[in-house]
Amino acid sequence: MLRLFFSKKRSKSDLELVSFLIKKFGYRPKKLELFKRALTHKSYSNTKDDVQSNERLEYLGDTVIDLIVAEYLFDKFPDKDEGFLTKVKAKLVNRKMLSMIGGELGLAKYIKYKTGRSIRIATIEGNALEALVGAIYLDSDYETARNLFNSRIIRNYINLSEVLEQEIDFKSALLIWGQKNKHTVEFKITEEASKQNDYQYTACVVINDQEWGMGKGQSKKEAEQHASNETLGLLGLQ
Repeated sequence: MLRLFFSKKRSKSDLELVSFLIKKFGYRPKKLELFKRALTHKSYSNTKDDVQSNERLEYLGDTVIDLIVAEYLFDKFPDKDEGFLTKVKAKLVNRKMLSMIGGELGLAKYIKYKTGRSIRIATIEGNALEALVGAIYLDSDYETARNLFNSRIIRNYINLSEVLEQEIDFKSALLIWGQKNKHTVEFKITEEASKQNDYQYTACVVINDQEWGMGKGQSKKEAEQHASNETLGLLGLQ
């Protein structure tokens, strides 16, 4: 199959694109035109007859990525509620993150676009990444797209622990709310970690001397984060 693919007359740029897809995504394209379209920005297609931009593939890829990440987080955090999962997904599937990954992949080298002041390379790289996922989905199936995105993108380019620590800081959000509204927000550990409770701490949020949310965790910090998350929900702040 591989010999048949490369036996066809291919341009140097086509062969470079195929090599790139194999190296970065572990995927050998069946319909190369799909992937060439995925890397064609509208600034270029608008100047050519019979050349389509990647906008439709970008739309499709955006939806596929959203489902892949939603499913990934659903399996990764079986005990978390939909509020937590939605917040984390929003941090993983956004323009900034996708643009960063597109830059790390070096997509700019393969994108056809017309240079100009209004063109932001980071933006078109993020869009092209979505379009490429859409192309993989059409060229194969959802399962293939999901497996490749999980193994090649999430595993290599997303530090989930860092995202959780830096972005999902429920305790800080609660303390900021307390300062703005002149409420005293404190935390107390109501149960120390022990063998009897599976070595988990239990924390409680106390607002103006009244107990609110509770949370458990393998560290005091984690327990306080969970207690803060529950409290934010009880206060209607998320």
